[in-house]
Amino acid sequence: MTMQPLEPGRASSQDPAPIIETRDLVRDYGGRRRRSRHVRAVDHMTFAVRPGEAVGYIGANGAGKSTTIKMLMGILRPTSGLVRTCGLDPMRHRVDVARQVGVVFGQRSQLWWDLPLRDSFTILAAIHRLDPARARARTTRLVDQLEMGPQLDTPVRSLSLGQRMRAEIAAALLHSPRLLVLDEPTIGLDVLSKQRLREFLVEERQERGTTLLLTTHDMGDIERLCNRVLVVDHGRLAFDGTLAGLAATVGVERLIVIDLAEPTPPIEGIPGARLVASESDGLRQRFAFDAARTTAAAVLAEVSRRAPVRDLTIEEPDIEDVVRRIYAGS
Repeated sequence: MTMQPLEPGRASSQDPAPIIETRDLVRDYGGRRRRSRHVRAVDHMTFAVRPGEAVGYIGANGAGKSTTIKMLMGILRPTSGLVRTCGLDPMRHRVDVARQVGVVFGQRSQLWWDLPLRDSFTILAAIHRLDPARARARTTRLVDQLEMGPQLDTPVRSLSLGQRMRAEIAAALLHSPRLLVLDEPTIGLDVLSKQRLREFLVEERQERGTTLLLTTHDMGDIERLCNRVLVVDHGRLAFDGTLAGLAATVGVERLIVIDLAEPTPPIEGIPGARLVASESDGLRQRFAFDAARTTAAAVLAEVSRRAPVRDLTIEEPDIEDVVRRIYAGS
């Protein structure tokens, strides 16, 4: 299979040292006992992430994403190959890496479940040995930006999913890390909570130049937060480039579902979009469009010009489908 060139992730001699660097990284599981099955979770992975980049690291479940992140954090030892995080060997310098990295990893919380949220921030500031004045200022700023003031005296167990995720991200950023690693930060959140979280992350990166590594199944996260995409499948890197390049490679389309106020014949000829289906006597019509050619707003405006609109939803491309298309095209 022909892989995409990896130049977007390689640093030249004039570039600053990568925040993340892997070379021929391999991680195997099993194989030592007679009946255990050998599994190669990460297969000669090579890429680099430069300071300030925002990289989406995507793939189907079981593709090797979590295993890679655990090796970057020093949680797992590589079978072979090289891994460096913030210029350090994460296995040998795990504490030093932790001081420079913030992680929101899956369903594992770094907050104290039975304590008020305020106490979790105080404990984490002490763990990171932050100066008290700096800790107070940073906590206040994060709380204000993420609109968590009313929840500070609420036990973590009583927070909603959206509130808890915002608190997890604040906790990960409390010590102003160089690298922020987020594993599915918007999963299960409603549309408004997703929007607020994405806006905050954009502002934080613009202000501090924080490097972002994001794993997600939500292409909306990738589109709004990342300037580069790594696609991994069966432990191998299948694509390294921009989101526009990914769309051009596999023909990624978004879907806008428009509910109309009255039965309407199928609406054809929307510039930059195609009618996928007309349902319920035309009360609901689905349009696929390429985000590189047009926008959901433009499609909606043209449909509204032809028929009264009652409601709409936007469906992002499925990550698993993107990976399948990459391999089908190869």
